[in-house]
Amino acid sequence: MKRVAVLGATGSIGASAASVLERHADRFRVVALTGHRNADRLTELEARLRPREVVLVDAAVDAPSHWHRGREAMLAVASREDVDIVINAVVGAAGLEATLLALASGKRLALANKESLVAGGPLVLEAQARGGGELVPVDSEHSAILQCLQGAGGAAVRRLILTASGGAFRDWALEDLAKAEPEHALRHPTWSMGAKITVDSATMANKAMEVIEAHFLFGVAYDQVDVALHPQSIIHSMVEFADGSVLAQVGFPTMELPVLYALTHPDRLEDGVRRFDPVAASPLTFEALDLERYPAFALGVQAGRAGGTAPAAFNAANEEAVTAFLERRLSFPGIADAIRYALDTVEVRPADSLAAVKRADAEARAAARTMIEERS
Repeated sequence: MKRVAVLGATGSIGASAASVLERHADRFRVVALTGHRNADRLTELEARLRPREVVLVDAAVDAPSHWHRGREAMLAVASREDVDIVINAVVGAAGLEATLLALASGKRLALANKESLVAGGPLVLEAQARGGGELVPVDSEHSAILQCLQGAGGAAVRRLILTASGGAFRDWALEDLAKAEPEHALRHPTWSMGAKITVDSATMANKAMEVIEAHFLFGVAYDQVDVALHPQSIIHSMVEFADGSVLAQVGFPTMELPVLYALTHPDRLEDGVRRFDPVAASPLTFEALDLERYPAFALGVQAGRAGGTAPAAFNAANEEAVTAFLERRLSFPGIADAIRYALDTVEVRPADSLAAVKRADAEARAAARTMIEERS
């Protein structure tokens, strides 16, 4: 029986993980759960999954006396000796250190925290090499790529094709985007996700992060990663091989399947997710990515190509801008403006230490806040 810790258990990925772990309680034992500040949700999960340890990161929130508190307690869970698999579903750059600790401790890391590889890709790969940990992606797109590669027989990869829904504003007129409110952005057409990632889907900042992730996860150049809009979110990604053959991973939108595969890779378990019906899924369509509509995507890929601490700056500025948009302090188009301002302001340095990444993160947040305050 594999022993599992879930970091960020109170979010949407945490909910998917809880459902999967409950269905397969004969295979997996939940050792620890952590959440940021949703004590009610964490209480519910504790009753369902019966972990040995529960951690609430925000010490200002009331919680049962037997729970551990604070960020350091959350990080300690990532390297517990009695844990085999760590699911990192923490939102934002706050998840990077937990990723490093899990990999350096030799765990299998089921990674749903995009920001780990975006902000600290070189550090993540170094921690994996040093500690012997195993990095398995939970993002549906990267899980799809991993599954396609499993069937490749070692064939050379020519190109990865990430698919994207296009988010809530895919069909809006460009001139109307300035009027977009948070409640509009949070109406994702195909996925049910947390607020931050749903806004990231609307700006396509999330897809830029996934391009950066793919670069590190699969060792491909940026020129080998393409993105296509696929409104139905049925084909989760594709891999083109040297001979021109293309493999795709297909299924109805659910995060439970990639969570399960991250737990069992390279094996598969019988499970009760919705069975695929190609007729019900039809028609499947694809569109080119419009960079005028999604400037945050272009800025993110530009940061990835620049390397060093530029992706960390991109991620930090995006986090600040999304928060400001959700709090109605910044317009929707202003998200990309804040990112651009931060990237133009913050010096790019080698991402050769956690301190360097944290410095870039702090500088980019400060720059983004400056621009946001000027517009408020």
